[in-house]
Amino acid sequence: MRDHHKQYSSPDHLTIRVAHRDDPVSQVTELDAFRSGQRYPDIVVRGPLFGCAVQTPGDRPRWRLLGELDAGYPQDARDELNSYLWYYAKDRAGDHRERRRLLDGVARLEKKRIDELTVGRDRYRVVRADEFARIGDGALEPPRATDHPEDDHWDLEKKNPPSDAEGFVVDHAAEVQLTNGLERLALRENVYRSERFPADVLADSRRALHTHPGLVLLPPAFRVLEREPESWSMFLAKQFPTPQAARRGLVHHLTRSVPMVREIPGLESEYSERDVEVFAKAAERFMRQRGANELRARGRTFHIVRVERMMRIGPDGPEPPRPSDQDHQEPTKIHPTMDEWGNLSYDD
Repeated sequence: MRDHHKQYSSPDHLTIRVAHRDDPVSQVTELDAFRSGQRYPDIVVRGPLFGCAVQTPGDRPRWRLLGELDAGYPQDARDELNSYLWYYAKDRAGDHRERRRLLDGVARLEKKRIDELTVGRDRYRVVRADEFARIGDGALEPPRATDHPEDDHWDLEKKNPPSDAEGFVVDHAAEVQLTNGLERLALRENVYRSERFPADVLADSRRALHTHPGLVLLPPAFRVLEREPESWSMFLAKQFPTPQAARRGLVHHLTRSVPMVREIPGLESEYSERDVEVFAKAAERFMRQRGANELRARGRTFHIVRVERMMRIGPDGPEPPRPSDQDHQEPTKIHPTMDEWGNLSYDD
């Protein structure tokens, strides 16, 4: 029977296991996802984001994300991996031999565009995922009621909670609820189609259907977008881990960043004194509304938007950067030189 199972079962990167959960939280989350899917049935793909993943002997064949997966370019993610290995060598290496192995990886990342390397028994990879938002009747999906309701404070000085993507285990065959499984099936054949994409980008997108035919949805994140007359634009470049963190980010920018920029000597600001006053009052009104996702001020409209990321999976794990992904930055030395005993040198 065991051999029969191996012969006829699907490989992990093609298997989607759906499990029904009876607990109240799961049922409410499923209902929320179902209703959102009806109201926002289409998607708008923004483009790729990059991050780092590790596969350890205990995790295989699964991979685990090392960070938030929000880098705009592959080299940004390589630099994140560079820093991860350097600090691991500095603070957590078990002995000088392990530190030497980690620093050898750092040295390689300082000189070459490397998307995968092995350090000891661990495999590290730069990975990509496409960010998208759901849309219906011209409106982008706002946060759902079940998205982190526990984070509801307005303390702008308090550190945001960690991202759900950090430490996320990329396991295509892990059990998921019905809506997640259906969404993955619906998105699995998704490719770039717009004429605005160059031919090599379109070709790489089609090729990925065969090289990495599986698909995993990462935990959602949240952004602050501005509604333009015919489109949407990114108002804050940062990705936020919760809806309330995005709201705090918007308030912080309007009430602290905007006035601070105006006070920098010799720097011409796009904002007037009147802008500062109006933004401050609009932010006060915004904070008095529990769970508000829209702020209007000075003829501008800002929205808190829920975004998702789909990661393609192949027989050997998550998809790395594609040849057509924009990758113009060069590797560089980021940290001081460290020897295998942990001594730092600042001379070079």
